[in-house]
Amino acid sequence: MIHFYELAQLDASQRARLLRRSEVKIDELIEYVRPIVNAVRDRGDEALVEFMARFDHVQLSPEHLRVSREEIERAHTLLDKDVYAAIEHAIHNVRTFHQHQMPHEQWFTQVAPGVMAGEKITPISSVGLYVPRGKGSFPSVLYMLATPASIAGVPRIVVCTPPGPDGQVDPASLVAADLCGVHEIYRVGGAQAIAALAYGTEHIARVHKITGPGSPYVSAAKRLLFGTVDVGLPAGPSEAILLADASADPELVARDLLIEAEHGPDSSSLLVTDSRELALAVREILPGKIAALPEPRRTFCQTGLESENGTGGIILAADQQEAIAFVNEYAPEHMEVHVREPFAVLPMLHNAGEILLGAYTPISLGNYSLGTNAILPTGGFAHTFSCTSVFDFLKRTGLAYATREGYASLSETTRRLAEFEGFPSHVNAVTDRPDPR
Repeated sequence: MIHFYELAQLDASQRARLLRRSEVKIDELIEYVRPIVNAVRDRGDEALVEFMARFDHVQLSPEHLRVSREEIERAHTLLDKDVYAAIEHAIHNVRTFHQHQMPHEQWFTQVAPGVMAGEKITPISSVGLYVPRGKGSFPSVLYMLATPASIAGVPRIVVCTPPGPDGQVDPASLVAADLCGVHEIYRVGGAQAIAALAYGTEHIARVHKITGPGSPYVSAAKRLLFGTVDVGLPAGPSEAILLADASADPELVARDLLIEAEHGPDSSSLLVTDSRELALAVREILPGKIAALPEPRRTFCQTGLESENGTGGIILAADQQEAIAFVNEYAPEHMEVHVREPFAVLPMLHNAGEILLGAYTPISLGNYSLGTNAILPTGGFAHTFSCTSVFDFLKRTGLAYATREGYASLSETTRRLAEFEGFPSHVNAVTDRPDPR
């Protein structure tokens, strides 16, 4: 049976479980990944190849961790032409959208006569992009990360992705990386890849920032390494909420509820509605749609939507106001809005990685080709984190300039505040300051 909850009847523990979803597993894994991270820190490439043999069942020497230019060029010839064209089309849209995000390289404003303040925008000098592979091949994740990094002008873009059973990186990801201007690609995954990017090894130079989604083990490694390296936004197990009213088509809602549910057994996919009729109709449709899926997607959906430990299902609210309040509290990675007037509801939706409006904007479009970025905060972190953008790969430096007149207008205010806070050197710097020679 598909999980069915009435919001008003949820007790505190049930509500907390739905809000916490699969992120709880990441907390439990931190101590598991700690020795892996420490081994890579202490033994570098030697540890990487050991973990690759243990976890990926692939035997490689450290010299072959990096994907060669010959492999990348061969991938262009191996990839199916239709898939190649789809990747090019999607990258074009993603690039077009992100180009419009780029801020001015430098700006000033006059805050008072003779006093100028502003910012200088520069790219982060090196970034590591993590692209998972465990449940499939994800060139879309690669171009969603690499496109804004490239547009931002990052001079060193590094990709880490797990190898397949043959020790190779899939051609689609290699083509996407090449089209996006990635500089280095390494066939290494898991917590060990995050550690290599954070600490550096003999063959993988450390980076200043790591971003990208991954397994709970990857997310645990990133949390463990917070403070050692910038680990970017929290991107853990997939999750989605469909906010719908009585006007929604149950068939479309049922289809779209399975989009994120099929990502994995730890995914969370919820329908939140104030229409009992819609809720019951979708609940009736879902089992047949799940049964028609191939494995392992069928089991993933069953686990999330039907099993005892699953965190997906259908939530019935008393009214739209209660439904919206729950959605904002949940702060989902993806949100679809299937209501009669989606743009009327939009101002009331505050916390989500992305908001997709209307019946013709399924999550699938956002995940692949619409242009907006699909690498989004999970686990409720959409309360404070934003969707991936060029700003994830840029940094701002404050700028200021004061003329003699501007200095004169600020020196007394500065002196008084510095005296109040007890900083005599601050005071001395603005007391009888001589003209520079």
